[in-house]
Amino acid sequence: MGMTRSLVVLVFFLIFLASQLYWFRRIAEWGERLIANRELRRALAGAGAIIYILLFAYQLAWLRHSGTATRLTWEAAVLQAPFELWSVGSLLGFGLAVILWVADRLARLGVRSFEQAQRWRQIPASNDPPRLDSASRRRFLEQTAKVVSATPFVVSAYGCFYGRLDVETTRQRVQLPRLPKAFHGFRIAQLSDIHIGPFMSAKEVRSCVSMTNALRPDLVVLTGDFITWDSGTQEDVVEALAGLQSPFGVFGCLGNHERWADVEGSITEMFGSRGIRMLRRQAVALRTSGETLNLMGVDFESRERYGAFTRFTVRRYLEGVERLMLPGTTNILLSHNPNTFDRAAELGIDLSLAGHTHGGQVTLEFIHPDLSPGRLVTSYVRGWFHQGASQLYVNRGIGTIIVPIRLGAPPEITLFELVREG
Repeated sequence: MGMTRSLVVLVFFLIFLASQLYWFRRIAEWGERLIANRELRRALAGAGAIIYILLFAYQLAWLRHSGTATRLTWEAAVLQAPFELWSVGSLLGFGLAVILWVADRLARLGVRSFEQAQRWRQIPASNDPPRLDSASRRRFLEQTAKVVSATPFVVSAYGCFYGRLDVETTRQRVQLPRLPKAFHGFRIAQLSDIHIGPFMSAKEVRSCVSMTNALRPDLVVLTGDFITWDSGTQEDVVEALAGLQSPFGVFGCLGNHERWADVEGSITEMFGSRGIRMLRRQAVALRTSGETLNLMGVDFESRERYGAFTRFTVRRYLEGVERLMLPGTTNILLSHNPNTFDRAAELGIDLSLAGHTHGGQVTLEFIHPDLSPGRLVTSYVRGWFHQGASQLYVNRGIGTIIVPIRLGAPPEITLFELVREG
């Protein structure tokens, strides 16, 4: 899997490079048509190249040493977001341009083959179809390709300014055979992958908190990745989430970004001081009317190697978790990584709640299920999955990572209603 991921990264880089060269050429062609003065064109091209290089360098620096802002700053709005919108739009636009180019070449090949067959059959030339390689047709196809390939830039802007903020409330009814009668109709709200930062401000997190409280859940669960890279943002995200309210409390588990930022201990203490308990290979028995529901949680676990984070891998998922389970009742597991589900199903855990994937975040699954970045890390990208009597739900999360864009995977707050089967 590690070699496959490295190969995918290499291929992605090469495609990105090709897309940039394609759009540089298109922009140069447009410049020649719009600006007659050659010296002015060269000056503008040089300035554009310098701006591109600076924005690219800033993006790399931001990814490595991002700041601690939990509100939208001018740096993020002016330096970060434009380059990220350009990157996504140029990639998708290049992909469409390639598809149109291939379709055009196949059409030409088909017509030429048909013409050749006509000649072999000695059909009079008057019966020949109109040629697709005429100058007028070529111009029409070129203009169509340019318009269509530019569409993704508009779509990317939509994903940033609207899709990223259009939080959906997903209501799910969960049938559980072993659910105690006293918990029939019990409602659990799940939030995941907050990623507080410039493009998921503390104000926006508090808005999601208000949406969650308005659902009046019996229990709220949080499934990790409260921050991205910045340890300095943990206090703000804890403060924002502290407004969550439910009769049975607020519980959670930690994600890979808490581990990578080395804040697992500190953020757990901060949450604890605000009445939110992180379950770190721990379980809590929820009781009502003399009956019990068992809620468990684990830190982020992965068997895959992530560059410098190889020391965080495990040999086997959910090692020792069977000791946290309660027989004869419903066991619910909070695990940021949905890849633990196979092992959870082996153990007989009734319901697993996960996040991690953002539902793909920028996904073209409406074209083909494999066109989702989430499939690079798991086959459990979003929604419901079943193995025997065990169930998994993968929440799409609220925040974003790498690019502040959501396409085909809107942010989500999930409300589950537990019901007895039958």
